[in-house]
Amino acid sequence: MLLSPHFTLAEMTVSETAARRGIDNTPNEQIISNLQRLSAGLEEIRSLIGRPILVSSGFRSQALNQAIGGSAGSVHTQGLAADINAAGLSPRELAMRVMDSDLVFDQLILEFGQWVHFGLSANVPRRQVLTIRYDSGYLPGLV
Repeated sequence: MLLSPHFTLAEMTVSETAARRGIDNTPNEQIISNLQRLSAGLEEIRSLIGRPILVSSGFRSQALNQAIGGSAGSVHTQGLAADINAAGLSPRELAMRVMDSDLVFDQLILEFGQWVHFGLSANVPRRQVLTIRYDSGYLPGLV
């Protein structure tokens, strides 16, 4: 199922952990609707940077989120977040480009210098920018 011109339901729900452990990672209709909204936001990022977006983690069922040690309040479980990279850009460069744009988001997190968490909200978006590191946890801004 195509969620947007460049993002499919399959890529937003695929999980090696779910496959390995036999965890059902099938979203319901509300979550599919959220994934369509998320995919529209990812399309905006793709247009902004002029490069393909690679999704490493999109929707996670509660069971999958628990299995990988995800945050209990993770919006991945609502289909409102994706962990992404972009071909030819470092995660920091990608985060900076999104942060400096007028794109709507709730949270943008540079995670461990390896990927960018792009999250939306069901409420008013905060445009909160954070960095998380192994040694210091969450820090405000891009550090």
